[in-house]
Amino acid sequence: AGMAGGARRLYRRILQLHRALPPALRDLGDRYVKEEFRRHRAAGPAEAQRFLREWEATLIQQQINEDKQNLRGKAVYGIQLTEEKLNDFRDEQIGQLKELMDEATKPNKKIPISKDSEYKT
Repeated sequence: AGMAGGARRLYRRILQLHRALPPALRDLGDRYVKEEFRRHRAAGPAEAQRFLREWEATLIQQQINEDKQNLRGKAVYGIQLTEEKLNDFRDEQIGQLKELMDEATKPNKKIPISKDSEYKT
């Protein structure tokens, strides 16, 4: 029950942070988070703990990016994944990242994907 409450708080906090994103990116991020949390509902304790730990790290990175944006006046989205982090992913997770990248870089979408917040169309 404690894990479920912590997961709900984390989920809500992530969605709150998404409110600051451009609409297309917010929609994409919200859908991704909802699917990921739904997909991990029945995870075993060890996998659930790792899942929440990774999302907490993501949340902290989002907050850091938000602070950078406030200081520089430029939007900063996402994080660079290290090779080590990518090697820890299962094939299914790599596939999900590819789907997310494909969705974010579809033609006619105005979603900033670079460090300089230039829009990819």
